[in-house]
Amino acid sequence: MKNAQEPTYSFLILTVILILINTVLAYCCTKFFPASIGGIAYLFPAVAFMILFTLWYGCYGAIAAYVGTLFGSGLFSTEILANNPLVAILWAVAGLIQVLIPLIAVRSFDVDLSLGSRRDVSLILLFGVVINNLIGAAWGAGTLGIINPDTMGSIFSTWLIGNVIVTLLIVPLALWLVTPKIQKSRLYVKNYWD
Repeated sequence: MKNAQEPTYSFLILTVILILINTVLAYCCTKFFPASIGGIAYLFPAVAFMILFTLWYGCYGAIAAYVGTLFGSGLFSTEILANNPLVAILWAVAGLIQVLIPLIAVRSFDVDLSLGSRRDVSLILLFGVVINNLIGAAWGAGTLGIINPDTMGSIFSTWLIGNVIVTLLIVPLALWLVTPKIQKSRLYVKNYWD
């Protein structure tokens, strides 16, 4: 008999679907909202969905965020990163950072993802909007600075402001409205993997 905690093919399929969604979203963001510096987007709504997918589907969502960032806004969409695959691999860690920080905080502080209290809202805003985007922007600007150090400050501020705006507008509202439905699904992940 199979252990109920073991990942199933459903989670493999979910991860592949999330990778495809994240890749398409990231690609569209860099094509429709291109910033004039560093090949990044001035608004990157994909990050809000990557955070949501990770909060709902645990580390399966985190894997999808990294891969989606690597391909969708890295290797497939920007000439700068396509010509520097090692930098692209390091740069995409920013997407992973931006989703793992809120996941770890939510699991560590036992946050109710349907945002039933002020405490829950405050922790999501702190770790899912501010801290994660601050560290992700610093990582992203730093790795792109390997290619062009003169643009680091502009990349950092553009990345940070754009991501804070979209995560502030999308993440809390989607958590409040959609989480109760997702939690009823057998694919909802309560911890990191199960």
